[in-house]
Amino acid sequence: ALYVKGRDAMVKKLTISEVGRAVGLRPSAIRYCESTGVLPPPKRINGRRCYDNDVLQRLAIIQLAQKAGFTIAEINGLFSDFEADTPAMERWQALATQKLAEMEALIMRTQKMKHILEESLLRCRCLTLDECGPLIRERRNGAQMSS
Repeated sequence: ALYVKGRDAMVKKLTISEVGRAVGLRPSAIRYCESTGVLPPPKRINGRRCYDNDVLQRLAIIQLAQKAGFTIAEINGLFSDFEADTPAMERWQALATQKLAEMEALIMRTQKMKHILEESLLRCRCLTLDECGPLIRERRNGAQMSS
């Protein structure tokens, strides 16, 4: 820990290692968050990063957003794409609504992939790949005609 003279007393600042231990991240992950702008750069004392305790709350938000599937750019938008007085619930709802739509599309794509694996590839009885081509084209053309 580092102590910095505050207005009335010495104020404890956290080192990058202390922050990492507190939130379960390696210092390199914290530096990455800084480099992407999702975590503001800390003050430095004698070249060393010095964090206030509020960095722990910011990192908790970042970690939750990552677990929910948000990209670094989306997380950055959570903090910077809204007016300063926009309530947190509105920010989360806007991002979550968009992410849910993306996830629904991903689920549909994954279900189609699963269907192809189960209904076509696992049932393949061709001896050579050259035999597969005409059958794939035939199935595709049949599917287009029935659509």
